[in-house]
Amino acid sequence: MQGGSRVTVRRRDFDAALFDLDGVLTETARLHAAAWKVVFDAFLRSWADRHGETFRAFDDVADYLAYVDGRPRDDGIRCFLRSRGISLPEGRDEGSTEPDSVRALGERKARYFRENLQAGIKPSPGAEALLQSLRRASIKTAVASSSKNCAAILHASGLDQHIDASADGLDVERLRLPGKPDPALFMEAARRVGAQPDRAILFEDALAGVEAGRRGGFGRVVAVNRGGQAEALLERGADIVIQGLLDVDVENG
Repeated sequence: MQGGSRVTVRRRDFDAALFDLDGVLTETARLHAAAWKVVFDAFLRSWADRHGETFRAFDDVADYLAYVDGRPRDDGIRCFLRSRGISLPEGRDEGSTEPDSVRALGERKARYFRENLQAGIKPSPGAEALLQSLRRASIKTAVASSSKNCAAILHASGLDQHIDASADGLDVERLRLPGKPDPALFMEAARRVGAQPDRAILFEDALAGVEAGRRGGFGRVVAVNRGGQAEALLERGADIVIQGLLDVDVENG
């Protein structure tokens, strides 16, 4: 199937609809990418100076989508740094100010993101109307997000009142769930709304998330083409690629 298609969600086919958050239900992916760029560029510039290397900036589109998007925070840091041939220690507990560790980079990114979050969050076009339509059709809705800020983002966007359940980065840490592309987080979200994976439709925009949906055996994996990567999303296992949630219809039958 090609990008630009429409999707129809029918009650007879699905008991639940699962959504990634950033870049699918809310327009927060750009805030994450911008925060990562500030943190990674400062680190990479310092690293280059200390090791006599040429500074190469973090690309907040290509690098973000390839290595960070959809992954738990620390996994994304490791994945990106590995692409540059850099390995850092894990670091001490949260709140540490040590300059060069996975934990320290993650903490700095979280602070930048929380500061930007205060400016307000907009739902993605069509998100609120879609969630309302799903509820009218008696299709449960759940969010599965690697973000530890999931609850705050949902509340800031006003979408929390339309969601039946969520599983997020805090649950990943508490339950020791492996991150995407492992399907564990999606499986937990489906469990919380009482749906079997093959009776749930999944909406994702990240390559790792699409792969997780395919591995989990979800009834349909719908990819939202936020970064101009339709072909890659299909290769990772998406059944169909759409441009946004305005391309989704709901039928109660």
